[in-house]
Amino acid sequence: MAYYWFKAFHLIGIVVWFAGLFYLVRLFVYHAEASEQPEPAQTILKTQYEIMEKRLYNIITTPGMAVTVAMAIGLVSTEPDILKSGWLHIKLAFVVLLLGYHFYCGRIMKQLDKGECQWTGQQFRALNEAPTLLLVVIVLLAVFKNNLPLDLTTWLIFALVIAMAASIQLYAKKRRLAQEKLSSSVD
Repeated sequence: MAYYWFKAFHLIGIVVWFAGLFYLVRLFVYHAEASEQPEPAQTILKTQYEIMEKRLYNIITTPGMAVTVAMAIGLVSTEPDILKSGWLHIKLAFVVLLLGYHFYCGRIMKQLDKGECQWTGQQFRALNEAPTLLLVVIVLLAVFKNNLPLDLTTWLIFALVIAMAASIQLYAKKRRLAQEKLSSSVD
């Protein structure tokens, strides 16, 4: 019975953690783009984004990560033989990357707060795709375990990266054209 409780709260933790990671970097996009605004809007926006980022990271994202990790430890404690599974070692390697991403976002948040981060909104949009890729790989490993079709999975990840890069570029072009249209109508 403990296994099911650990698994249920592990899944809940994952949902909370990823929701926080996805939204946090989206806030970084807005934070970076606030620099393009005239004063006093720039200061007001940056101050508000700093508050939102800190609350999201400290009240939602980090607790979601802690629940995910704690429940994973609980799951392993109910079935310790699972630690002998090769797929789990690979999954854990990707989870370590995700943990690194989480703490890197915390570092970026502090840099934004101090005005030391030089990333653009476009760069943050690209960074925001990393947890999506990690989520796909981690879930596929958890579902397929040792039966994961590596050739198909590799092509899937490759297609996702291409689609994400293309969508980021298309959105940047759309924004640039909209700004050019706006500036030409003002002139």
